Amino acid sequence: MKDERIRFDTRTPFELELRRRVDAHLRARGLGRDGGAKIRRKTAVLFAWWAAGMAMALIGATPAWVLLGSINVGLAVGGMGMSIQHDGGHRAFASTRRGNWWAAAVLDFLGASSYVWRVKHGVVHHTFPNVEGADDDIELGALARMSPGQPRYAFHRLQFVYLPLLYGFITFKWFLWDDYRDLLRGKVGAANIAMPRGAELALFIAGKVAHLGWGLVLPVIVLGWAWGLAFYVVAFYLAGFVLALVFQLAHCVEEAEFISLAPSEHIERGFAQHQLATTVDFARENPWLTWYVGGLNFQAVHHLFPRISHVHYPELAGIVETCCAEYGVRYHASPSLRAAVTSHLRWLWRMGQPVADASPGRLDTLTAP
Repeated sequence: MKDERIRFDTRTPFELELRRRVDAHLRARGLGRDGGAKIRRKTAVLFAWWAAGMAMALIGATPAWVLLGSINVGLAVGGMGMSIQHDGGHRAFASTRRGNWWAAAVLDFLGASSYVWRVKHGVVHHTFPNVEGADDDIELGALARMSPGQPRYAFHRLQFVYLPLLYGFITFKWFLWDDYRDLLRGKVGAANIAMPRGAELALFIAGKVAHLGWGLVLPVIVLGWAWGLAFYVVAFYLAGFVLALVFQLAHCVEEAEFISLAPSEHIERGFAQHQLATTVDFARENPWLTWYVGGLNFQAVHHLFPRISHVHYPELAGIVETCCAEYGVRYHASPSLRAAVTSHLRWLWRMGQPVADASPGRLDTLTAP
């Protein structure tokens, strides 16, 4: 997969030195790149949380218990996706291929395809974050204007109000539509994707069946149509809201760059520098948030070292920040969750306002001041 408009250099002095320092740190601490016992314990806690939420809803079987159970299931699903599946999909959960496969397959159990995710997220997004026309994650069509080079419509003035309310629906669109659409058209962003075969196809089908089975059919059987459907909607709306918001706080904020290039335009830049320019860390001093979101509040660190488990990110952030300062490379970190949310809402507001010229190809419109 490539986008001929952009050429990345992965051997800049900065990137080579940063990788040397991180490798030296892990060796000195006797740490592997996988999550080890920490992530195995975390996996057990998250699955127990999910099971407890299911029990609350299905055994309690009263409106209050169904609501409480669906909230807990939704939060647990978000945590499982960001921690277990995300590390597994990046081959950072375990030291073995089999261990990473099972961790990645958690996404199929939750409702989305790990096969499609590997291309859409692992390849496209991680190679071209915030590059218009390549990074599918910032392309929301006419619904929203996420970057300066995208077309603006009058109703975008209110996107800072309505768009966050729609984040929760991303799971329904993703699980029930996007995976099928991407496979049928054979393309995700800047990458081609082949139809899965054999074991991958079996996992795709089994995952969709399992998701609807435990998420919708079982609750409907136990609780009836109304409350069973309510359980499904509340749980997966909440999971979608969490997943979408965490992504937005790292990429669609005032501190992040967006790249808008005409088809005939070309640029070259360091790969690590691009990741740092388009990704922002936030709330680094909040250990509870770090645990829940799978270290994705250290998403700049993650984009630099996706093959390293998130359990190591808090230790690596200081190395990244120091190295950036020494080499004059930008590194941004919002001080708190509130600051990150505020920056995201301001960015949505700004993208909804009339501008003189934010058309693709104008390099002077790429970054937030």
